[in-house]
Amino acid sequence: MRNGRLFFWALTSALAGFLFGFDTIVISGAEQKIQELWSLDSLMHGLAMSAALWGTVLGSLVGGWPTEKLGRRTTLIWIGVFYFVSAVWSGAAPDKYSFMIARFIGGLGVGAATVASPLYISEISPARRRGRLAGMFQFNIVFGILVAFASNFLLARYLDPEIAWRWMLGAEALPALAYTAMCFALVESPRWLIAHAGRRDAGVEVFRRINPEMSEAELAELADSVERSLGGGTAAGKLFTMRLKTPILLAFLIAFFNQLSGINAILYFAPRIFEWTGLAAQAALLQSVGIGATNLVFTYVGLYLIDKVGRRTLLFIGSLGYIASLGLCAWAFSVQKFGIVPFCIFAFIAAHAIGQGTVIWVFIAEIFPNRNRAAGQSLGSFTHWFFASSLTLAFPRMAEALAPAAIFGFFCFMMVLQLVWVQTMVPETKGIPLEEMQKRLGIRA
Repeated sequence: MRNGRLFFWALTSALAGFLFGFDTIVISGAEQKIQELWSLDSLMHGLAMSAALWGTVLGSLVGGWPTEKLGRRTTLIWIGVFYFVSAVWSGAAPDKYSFMIARFIGGLGVGAATVASPLYISEISPARRRGRLAGMFQFNIVFGILVAFASNFLLARYLDPEIAWRWMLGAEALPALAYTAMCFALVESPRWLIAHAGRRDAGVEVFRRINPEMSEAELAELADSVERSLGGGTAAGKLFTMRLKTPILLAFLIAFFNQLSGINAILYFAPRIFEWTGLAAQAALLQSVGIGATNLVFTYVGLYLIDKVGRRTLLFIGSLGYIASLGLCAWAFSVQKFGIVPFCIFAFIAAHAIGQGTVIWVFIAEIFPNRNRAAGQSLGSFTHWFFASSLTLAFPRMAEALAPAAIFGFFCFMMVLQLVWVQTMVPETKGIPLEEMQKRLGIRA
């Protein structure tokens, strides 16, 4: 990429995703020791393990406010602070309640990151590069998951089990500190400067650094298009209006279908699923290495393709992959052909990574007008995390009440509905300037 500064700014923001992935998975190496140390019953154990997830729900719900009022850059800095405090506090927690508070704080950072980071990258990126740059957020999530697995393995191998779990959780402090320091080198989003701070000259200067090939006339026209998209003001408009019904529905449904694919249930409960096939002894390896590696490889493929074939095409390909893999899983469980189940799970992860996993955060950041983008990103993020939390909470009961074939059949049916939605309602956003996207969706200024 010719503009090295632009890549650095996008990568720095995307590192919030690395910390998101690391924070989400690192608890897996510590949860059994934590339960033993504080003699947690099943309820308290569940609360301790899910504290970060519920913090994520709240963080995504309120994350749009600082992103809009304080600025994208300031919010990203504070996200790093939250990650750092959570890591240090979790590793040093003297009791279960202190531990849950610390994990909840980290969850707030995760939730806010899913609002601020993709939004910031989309606003600083030229249209032709926006998909790949914003998609780095998802790639870093997957990379963070792999690093967390590796970190847990090494610490468990070389440290005393009584303290290893604390170092597992505390290890996040180092990347969190590095990320926070890097955020101070970020420029503010030019669209935020113009649309919310009323600082047109500062916004134009950032646009000039992002697009050094543009003439002064072209830069002025770009700034004019941002101002025209506001309809004569800089204040944020109301989100829930008929004017925004199309992007609201699109943001809600992409997040809804993302989780109704069963992705979180399969990631979080992979050992149980593999136990159903008789592979209990290999479950941990399959989850941490097989699933993690598949996710990383196909996320990279999705990033390579997103600005070439487009967001809608990737969602279409992913939907077909979901239907095939989940349908085969349901069939395998119904006829007890357990040998193909692991391959179906890996195919499912690949379909998710190349489709929904790569597209969701990019797409939501592209479909809302400048004055509503932070609130719209918050809506999509909240929807995602609400259904992620609810499905994670409900899955153990589903596993008790339903046969595996029925569970995978349900997820497969939901992905048939997603395919219909993609085919009939989803617009293509590839290569379209953000202000032009507003017009194409029929949104008045």
